[in-house]
Amino acid sequence: MSEIVTTDTPQALSPQTVVLDTNIVLDLWLYQDPATPALLQALQQKTVCWLSTQVMRDELERVLAYEHIAKRLAMGGLSAEYVLNQFDAHAQLMPVAPKAQFICKDADDQKFIDLAAQHHAVLVSKDKAVLTMRNRMARLGVQVVKQVQFDG
Repeated sequence: MSEIVTTDTPQALSPQTVVLDTNIVLDLWLYQDPATPALLQALQQKTVCWLSTQVMRDELERVLAYEHIAKRLAMGGLSAEYVLNQFDAHAQLMPVAPKAQFICKDADDQKFIDLAAQHHAVLVSKDKAVLTMRNRMARLGVQVVKQVQFDG
């Protein structure tokens, strides 16, 4: 399994830069996926820097309004506003990135590919269309992973 390794030592001069797809954001604050506590802690402690765009936030807002997502929010006593507030608190908004050298089969995922490529960020996604691009993205200096694990 791929992992991002960070360290708590003073030698860690800058946080690891990541791009999170919408499903990972939902895993963090809606589903509370057991694979996400280390990532959540890293975001809270600012040992990772999450890059995003307004277009990605808009997508999250749209997804949070889907009926099955709204029901899940209600079951958990959460609101779309809560998830969006978490996004706003943790994501660093960047301008939309130019098209990357490689094109994703799912056009909805291209924005994540582009931003990760521009910033040589780790792209965290469980989306099959994104995961199939691992080797191509590696040529651009981008690691594509399903989940983030931290050592240190």
